Amino acid sequence: MPNTISQPLKIAEIRSRIEPDLKENATRILASCGLNVSDAIRLFLHQVVAQNGLPFAVKAPNAITRAAMQEADSESLPHFATVQELFDDLEKVGKE
Repeated sequence: MPNTISQPLKIAEIRSRIEPDLKENATRILASCGLNVSDAIRLFLHQVVAQNGLPFAVKAPNAITRAAMQEADSESLPHFATVQELFDDLEKVGKE
């Protein structure tokens, strides 16, 4: 008698409505990894079970981080077109 390992039946279905561009971009990226969307969702769910929660940290910025993000987006801080301009400015400030 041949030694066969039976696979569990994959009959449960998950449906989700997402933005078309998100699906297209994710599909392209996953394909470059050799996966399709169903494979990626299956891997994700296996990790949820293995980790007994999300397999990555989900963090919302606290008040200090939000304030820093708003300051960084404001016009009060200098902006640089290139990394070299940033380093030149840092060297100039360091010499003052």
